[in-house]
Amino acid sequence: MEFGLAEGGFGGLLIATVLIAGMYLAMVLGMAELSAALPAAGGGYTFARRALGPWGGFATGTAVLIEYAIAPAAIATFIGAYVESLNLFGITDGWWVYLAVYALFIGIHLAGAGEALKVMCAITVIALIGLVVFAVAAWGRFDLGNLTDIPVDTGAAGASEFLPFGAFGVWAAIPFAIWFFLAVEGVPLAAEEAREPEKNVPKGIIAAMLVLLVTGGSVLVLSTGAIGAQALSTSGNPLVEALGSGGAATAVNYIGLAGLVASFFSIVYAYSRQTFALSRAGYLPTSLSVTNSRKAPVWALIVPGVIGFGLSLTGEGAMLLNMAVFGAAVSYVLMMVSHIVLRVREPGMRRPYRTPGGVVTTGFALVIACVSVVATFLVDPVAAGWTFAAFCAFMLYFALYSRHRLVAASPDEEFAILARAEKELE
Repeated sequence: MEFGLAEGGFGGLLIATVLIAGMYLAMVLGMAELSAALPAAGGGYTFARRALGPWGGFATGTAVLIEYAIAPAAIATFIGAYVESLNLFGITDGWWVYLAVYALFIGIHLAGAGEALKVMCAITVIALIGLVVFAVAAWGRFDLGNLTDIPVDTGAAGASEFLPFGAFGVWAAIPFAIWFFLAVEGVPLAAEEAREPEKNVPKGIIAAMLVLLVTGGSVLVLSTGAIGAQALSTSGNPLVEALGSGGAATAVNYIGLAGLVASFFSIVYAYSRQTFALSRAGYLPTSLSVTNSRKAPVWALIVPGVIGFGLSLTGEGAMLLNMAVFGAAVSYVLMMVSHIVLRVREPGMRRPYRTPGGVVTTGFALVIACVSVVATFLVDPVAAGWTFAAFCAFMLYFALYSRHRLVAASPDEEFAILARAEKELE
């Protein structure tokens, strides 16, 4: 949030957040339909594989994997900042924290999905309690004037107190607005481990989105109003600094750390399932889909974790955030195209849940997702450029190697074979 305020001011970040919230809500409604129709561990990759073929499926899975591999690295740097501010264990160098969180939470996931999800649920409950404590305390310090205390850049087009950096600030704030909702689209990745996935996965992703709308909006308005947009834009610990000193600030600091841990923990789960699904189908080396006695995908947890830990050592949270958002936005474009293609090409496909508004809803999400891809280049063209290069390298690997070694017996390939057979019968 602090990075978004630095780029767009409160007005720019608020407008960007409203646009992005609309995109996510529309996208989630589209994904609820797709996840009910095609319940498999591949999530967005599974949907795109059915709609766009192997190339589209791998492109979508790659974009999702880039998002999920890099996002924990960014979160690890934020966890390190929290630990240092709390002076826990006397740590002053964040890399120890990065190593600890990766080792600890990958270890918990290796113990099995059931154990991992129980821990994730407990941490999430603690984080939500912390947000309630924060909201109550911040309301007592709220001042409407604090929202617009960033000096106006008179050289920016359309600059005002509400938009201190002008209209461009809205564009620049989009990647950071995405961070409020990032990875909610990962819920369908749990389809193969959920009971009655055709019913429960759509309910889960819609419920998760509604919670994020409330919590994200509350944090943006209350924290900025409590301390001021100017001060918050340079903060490394925004929720605590918004409350000043005292018992509430200390409690929120510790519980805020739990919130970051919950995000980190859930995205580790998501990247492991996406890696597992791509590996099982042969798009990535099949050794990555090997599971242990607890049915946890061992190398799908470890390999992206090692890559993420290496990236976290840069300590560049804002840069890593933008890189993760690039992957996310590309995947959103492809997933919304998949929804529209399947509605047009396969109108008779069984859909236990149907998106309200149909292709109009997902079409809106598609437009905003395209804008988001462009915005990542506006904020940090170097980071976005390197991420795009990594995406292209994955696609080159597929073109030269893995597309000739797909596993026909995997669920996603079977979905495609059945769809082709049904079309031929028709």
